[in-house]
Amino acid sequence: MSKTSSKNILTILGTEVPLGTSTTINFNIAKLYTSTKVEIPIIIERSNTAGPTILITAGIHGDEINGVEIVRQIIAKKINKPVKGSIICIPVLNVFGFLNMDRFFPDGRDLNRVFPGSKNGSLASRFAYQFITEILPVADFCLDFHTGGGSRFNAPHIRVDPSNQKLITLAKVFNAPFTLLSKNLKGSYRAICAKKEIDILLFEGGKSQSNSKEIAKEGVLGTMRILQHFEMLHPDFEILLPEKDSLVVSKSSWLRAKHSGLLHIKTCIGNYVEKGEALASITDPYGKMRHLEKAPNNGYIINVNESPIVYKGDAIFRISNELLYE
Repeated sequence: MSKTSSKNILTILGTEVPLGTSTTINFNIAKLYTSTKVEIPIIIERSNTAGPTILITAGIHGDEINGVEIVRQIIAKKINKPVKGSIICIPVLNVFGFLNMDRFFPDGRDLNRVFPGSKNGSLASRFAYQFITEILPVADFCLDFHTGGGSRFNAPHIRVDPSNQKLITLAKVFNAPFTLLSKNLKGSYRAICAKKEIDILLFEGGKSQSNSKEIAKEGVLGTMRILQHFEMLHPDFEILLPEKDSLVVSKSSWLRAKHSGLLHIKTCIGNYVEKGEALASITDPYGKMRHLEKAPNNGYIINVNESPIVYKGDAIFRISNELLYE
């Protein structure tokens, strides 16, 4: 972690930020139809002592509020004020989606699938290009916060590429309840960071258009552990010791609805279930049909569909198949 540690001045969007500075830079990307400016605040805290630069982001998907709340708490509690190095917080990357409670950019594109973007492309593509050109290069390490999409509630977990042992080790430092080994998707933020050899942990927890105190707590505590690991956390902060180490999930699969109807969940997120255990029932609205959905294998529930109704084939539960403890 030495790329920026020797720099006394960070340059972001043409603005020079010296050591010992607290500042906010507005990232102006476009205007609304009304010609109103749309600006993204970039909150920068630099210690008087040189050190690593950590970039903390949320809201790549505009309707994923839990991630925004995690970064908000990190700022509000002044966890983002390092004893050495720099911490850059961007609570809402997709401000267009955030305003509309929409996952996507106004051009209908998923920002997390268009990296590295294009200087002359669509709005999402242009934003991605500016982000990786003007902001990402200063980072030594990134934390990116997400939630489950739609009505699917994710157990708090870190996702890392199974081929990157360094990130698996850092995921254990973060120590979310689960660590999922998953390959980087083409066009994703994780993929562009890997290409540029910038370490990144992606946190998932909760569901979109919802805010969970428990999920936010996991995200904030994990961030504090990472900052402590890099000797950046102020000693006034006390970190609660976790009850157990993160469970590393190497494989998982979806249990899909065998019928359409009303969904009645019988288990909780994060629970360990045994093969054949009843996880949910699906009924029709008329009291004539009732079907039990049972666990296909032993494992942990790492995602639950909280929709009150489902169609045949809809994903209901994501269950771990294999765990790695080392």
